[in-house]
Amino acid sequence: MHAFRITLCVLTVIMTLLTLLPFSRNQRWWVRVWDFPRLQMATLCLLFLLTELMIMPLSDGISTTIIILTVACMAYQSWWILPYTPFYRVQVKKTVSGSHSRIKIMNSNVLTTNRKAGALIAQIREHQPDILVLLETDQWWEDQMAVLDADYPHSLRCPLDNLYGMHVYSRLPMHSAKIQFLVADDIPSMHFRAELPTGEQVVMHCLHPMPPSPTEADESTDRDGELVAVGHTAAKATYPTIVTGDLNDVAWSRTTRLFMKVSGLLDPRRGRGMFNTFHASYPFLRWPLDHVFHSKDFTLVSLQRLGFMGSDHFPILVELALTPCEGQDQESLEIDEEDLDEAEEKLANAGVKSTDVHRAEKLNMPVCG
Repeated sequence: MHAFRITLCVLTVIMTLLTLLPFSRNQRWWVRVWDFPRLQMATLCLLFLLTELMIMPLSDGISTTIIILTVACMAYQSWWILPYTPFYRVQVKKTVSGSHSRIKIMNSNVLTTNRKAGALIAQIREHQPDILVLLETDQWWEDQMAVLDADYPHSLRCPLDNLYGMHVYSRLPMHSAKIQFLVADDIPSMHFRAELPTGEQVVMHCLHPMPPSPTEADESTDRDGELVAVGHTAAKATYPTIVTGDLNDVAWSRTTRLFMKVSGLLDPRRGRGMFNTFHASYPFLRWPLDHVFHSKDFTLVSLQRLGFMGSDHFPILVELALTPCEGQDQESLEIDEEDLDEAEEKLANAGVKSTDVHRAEKLNMPVCG
């Protein structure tokens, strides 16, 4: 029993150190990676706490300290993930009327080596998205998606063999479409205006930055810089804006919160659930990496994570209503001077400017009154 108590104390100290590590602004992967498993760490802290209360004498000073550390870690990790549970207020309102223009977006990281294209095509045909964003696509995947050409006559295509290929297929006409390589010569992003059947237009930015990991990027510098640059562009927009893709960052991370503050965009998951999309094969190791953020011009029709289609990611499907008047009282995250300084620092470190991002701006929105 004594050895078990010592082991539990050591594990709690390690958990405390891992909880404190992301306080640092260090961009190294072994620091930033601990932004991801906050749900898992909070769950482990709860298990530690229940065990400690059963086996540790509360009269002992060391035991009391260990219990306090465990409670503090659990509370801190829970604070980050709380907005992505039904116990928090929703950020995006449900659409009240069915008469508004709508746009349905399906985002799917297909996994380059996945060969179950038929499963994905079946999901596409079942849900009929207006905009289909596919990530990790190579030439093989482009060839398989040729069966969609009649239904999706508009597209942007960038097949690559490096896990960063990207394809966007659209039922809606695309204007001012451009493929960019903002932070690396082999990592594309796509930017365009989509024209709704009513003639209203929406600007979209589709992203798939490289994650901080020992096998890909040593640091999160480029990912963070790309997100902030696109966030700045969205903040300057005078048109309805959507940012979507596999951002290789969790919804509750410091960087994603900074992106939301800088951009003023909203997350329809907040107050509804995590909608964890990765890893599809490991239920305990899942977090939300695939995102759809949007401006206040939209309210939510529906949001769902789709089923397994052979990839390590689940697809995510979001339908939004263009309600520029109805949605203006939705609250974005507040930004302060410290956030602005951090954003500028991330842009400088990545060597990217917000003016580098293609804005695709050309429309006059109705004024609410």
